[in-house]
Amino acid sequence: MKMAVGKTPPHQYIGSMFKALIQGLAARLPSRCAVCHAWPGTSLCEECIALFGQPKTRCMRCARAVVDDARPCPDCQAQSSPLDAALTAVSYGYPWDGLVQDFKFRAQPAWARSMAVLMRSAPWVEPALDAAHWVLPMPLAAQRLQSRGFNQAWLLAQALSPAKARAQWLLRIRDTPAQSSLARRERLSNVAKAFAIDPLRQRDFEGKNVLLVDDVMTSGASLQAAAVPLRQAGVQQITALVFARTESTG
Repeated sequence: MKMAVGKTPPHQYIGSMFKALIQGLAARLPSRCAVCHAWPGTSLCEECIALFGQPKTRCMRCARAVVDDARPCPDCQAQSSPLDAALTAVSYGYPWDGLVQDFKFRAQPAWARSMAVLMRSAPWVEPALDAAHWVLPMPLAAQRLQSRGFNQAWLLAQALSPAKARAQWLLRIRDTPAQSSLARRERLSNVAKAFAIDPLRQRDFEGKNVLLVDDVMTSGASLQAAAVPLRQAGVQQITALVFARTESTG
């Protein structure tokens, strides 16, 4: 999948996708906005999305906000990655960081649907979903899955593309300490060889395009580590898609 810009002016593309985002969320049943607490409204009201959810110009390789979208950011130019592209809906900060925390740690899995709407409405996500043969969630370690009760990445993958979403095709074979407490170099070594594909699915990956889904991308170390066995299995195109992206290298 090639995501070259130029045929459609970026501002027109982003504007149309943002309009679709507003319409999609407005169609949901009335509720209380989780950000401004307006009632009645949607779970994320139109005003708050317009205020906090405006699309940004981002590096297509790592999804960090950049000024110039004509080429990869300096960090991506200086280092290689098994990921071909990375996409995100929003930057990780207010109010999205609180919603992610509610989603993962306060037993509110219903947020997956609204978050998926935001993700689908971000620039270049629809083409990436169309081009993908499989949409794979980032797998959780068994202990973390047991304590949380669900894998947030799997809920997002299902909400994004139920027909293409596949669980247990990408496996976590080694538990590791939480990435949040580690520096970037430590994160890379921490998750090295932590992932593998189901050996019975080897042929399903050859020559295919895969969309890797997660809730937050910080350094990108986990997504890159997960991409390695996919590449070794013969996957042609690997794109990471997350709900939120931190704006520091971490």
